[in-house]
Amino acid sequence: MNSKHVSGWLVMSLLVVAASASAQEAPQPAPQPAAQPAAGPSPAASVGVLAFPAKGQTAAQQATDESQCYDWSKTQTGYDPKNPPKVEVAAAQPASTGPSGERAKGAVRGAAAGAVIGEVANNDAGEGAATGAAVGVVAGGHRTRQARRNEQANAQEQAKADASATQQAQADTFKRGITGCLESRGYTIK
Repeated sequence: MNSKHVSGWLVMSLLVVAASASAQEAPQPAPQPAAQPAAGPSPAASVGVLAFPAKGQTAAQQATDESQCYDWSKTQTGYDPKNPPKVEVAAAQPASTGPSGERAKGAVRGAAAGAVIGEVANNDAGEGAATGAAVGVVAGGHRTRQARRNEQANAQEQAKADASATQQAQADTFKRGITGCLESRGYTIK
């Protein structure tokens, strides 16, 4: 063999050996990304409380503190902002005060108007009064039913407003609780 072939063969052998040695090395695992915080706002931020670490707390410690303070406030107030109570407003019944007198008033007004019309038209005033009274009773009944519907609608709106105010008061109390808890653990709250 000539030296040219030997050196070429030697170089080739070295390349093959190097390639096989690198193939046998254990592959290095790909670097893992740092643990990501849970998706969505933190427990405190979800209720509108922004907590800033004032004593060098780590992000992991802050997450733990916020979770514990959220749970503490939920226990103390009985209110969970993530699952607020469902507000159901029953159909409000207006207070029953008995007959309102609208039918009777309508009958009297109708009878009077019917008597006048019956007199003017040269008909029997009594017959006109009876017809007018019947029309007045119907009109009075209509006014009574309309007034009851209005009372019911107003009562339902008031009940919804009361329920909403109660729920807002519970949410405010919860927020004060989580704020106090986080402040006691060394956070500045905004």
